[in-house]
Amino acid sequence: MMEKADPAQKLYNRMRLWEFPDQYVIEPTDGSSASFLAISCFDGSMNLIDEIPQCSSLRVPQIRTIFGVIGMLKLVAGSYLFVITERECVGSYLGYPIFKINSMKVLPCDSSLKNSPEEQKKMESEFLHLLKVAEGTNGLYFSYDVNITLSSQRLHDLGDESKLLPLWRQADPRFLWNSYMLEVLIDNKLDPYLLPIMQGSFQNFQTAIVKDILDVTLIARRCTRRTGTRMWRRGADSDGFVANFVETEQIMQLNGYTASFIQVRGSIPLLWDQVVDLTYKPKFEIVTPEEAPRVVERHFLDLRKKYGNVLAVDLVNKHGGEGRLCEKFGDEMQKVASDDIRYLHFDFHKVCGHVHFERLSILYDQSEDFLIKNRYLLLNEKGEKVEGQVGIVRTNCIDCLDRTNVTQSMIARKMLEFQLRRLGIFSAEETIATHPNFDENFKILWADHGDDISIQYSGTPALKGDFVRFGHRTMQGIMKDGWNAIMRYYLNNFCDGTKQDAIDLLQGHYIVSVSRSMPPTTQKGGIEAIASFPLALSMIMTGFFFATISLRRVQYNMWNLLFSIMWASMSLGLAAFVRTNGRTFCNRPRLHQPRR
Repeated sequence: MMEKADPAQKLYNRMRLWEFPDQYVIEPTDGSSASFLAISCFDGSMNLIDEIPQCSSLRVPQIRTIFGVIGMLKLVAGSYLFVITERECVGSYLGYPIFKINSMKVLPCDSSLKNSPEEQKKMESEFLHLLKVAEGTNGLYFSYDVNITLSSQRLHDLGDESKLLPLWRQADPRFLWNSYMLEVLIDNKLDPYLLPIMQGSFQNFQTAIVKDILDVTLIARRCTRRTGTRMWRRGADSDGFVANFVETEQIMQLNGYTASFIQVRGSIPLLWDQVVDLTYKPKFEIVTPEEAPRVVERHFLDLRKKYGNVLAVDLVNKHGGEGRLCEKFGDEMQKVASDDIRYLHFDFHKVCGHVHFERLSILYDQSEDFLIKNRYLLLNEKGEKVEGQVGIVRTNCIDCLDRTNVTQSMIARKMLEFQLRRLGIFSAEETIATHPNFDENFKILWADHGDDISIQYSGTPALKGDFVRFGHRTMQGIMKDGWNAIMRYYLNNFCDGTKQDAIDLLQGHYIVSVSRSMPPTTQKGGIEAIASFPLALSMIMTGFFFATISLRRVQYNMWNLLFSIMWASMSLGLAAFVRTNGRTFCNRPRLHQPRR
């Protein structure tokens, strides 16, 4: 089990924020006799002070309680401080409390902005709008005592010296959500304020099996290397980092024993896009296919280095646009396949259809030998390592959400049953399904996990979640999937471009500078400068409305037939134009354009 950090490096877990006209002062109130952190409202500069500044009776400072400093972001002229204003304890990780951020606040340090040129003020306002969008980021977790960016196995394997480092220095940079925003605090050597934040999911439950109390925890860690929204972050980048890469760890604790099993998911590691264009399912396009061998090799070498052996389970269709991606992925996997890296294609929709997900047992039979061989982490009552996990199952579909979550939950169920048999809790034929309360809790655990990951990537809960939650498809679940599919279409086409910009800004994928202007909404003139889907839709609907009115009046005046045809033609023509130029009418990112 992970030891706590040196008390000298302990993080402040409760603070009082004083908002003066010229500065913010953060006062630790968790019993520590520490200096106060003063942050200038003019330029964001920081220094430690020994007492709260005196204030006049005319300018009484606003005081609020905060629970952590997320970091600071510098824009064109001002700097902006992110703090945690509401938190919720959601459980424990290896005995230490885990908190979820329920609310965060952006505090401006931009007094110098009033003396800036108008152009800079305009740019700052546009970037500030993105920060307001970022305030609504969900699925953020943290701990004051243990590094949740590291799996149980990696925590156990940390050296004694590493265990004494501040939490931010122990963190896996792939899963450190606020890495970029912490840089200013790191430069000022403010270790007690440097709180590592992880984006993902955290659920757990306890259940009784005869006289034993079983604790099951599920943690998802989202990688920040190629983070973003569903349609604006697809495939891999040139370094082999893939979109929607998530490390999922299932932890079982029982009678002093701890068992951990890790799986990962991630987009198909090719350079490919699926840019929104108002169609329900935009076409898949492979970009620079000649780079594919190098990208695939980099991706799997990185997985091999971090996790050991790799079984790549590909769930995409063999036909259509998915089929072309599947064929290219399969061809490249043949080149990197070895004793350490194995590729397995399973056409989920062909085998399971929309309701027969029990046929996933076929996939399990094909992967069982790999799972048994590569095992899981097991710690005994003394915290000693009995065995470790030496390989990983990497699962993907197109979004790495719905099919992937159903498949991962099946594999996780099988591995948990293995662990319980190993500890003598289950007999050879006993399964989770033979314990109704245990079975229900396990299904809810994985369904909630799938919803969390899906919301962060696509904006809606997972599809096919009713099977994970109830063990079978339901009419209500199918109807809910239909609604969520419509919502995904809306969000992907009309909202996610702005959300992608906010993510890129917070993650440091776009660096703001005075000499670098905010990219315009459109890169070309002409129709792109005035394209507005709401306006176009209202004009189309207006045309059809007048066409209908004119058609109903034909019996009084035949000229109305001409007017009806004219209005209908205008609406159809405009609709055809919008359809042809669909990408122009979508909400696109401004900070980073698609790869072509």
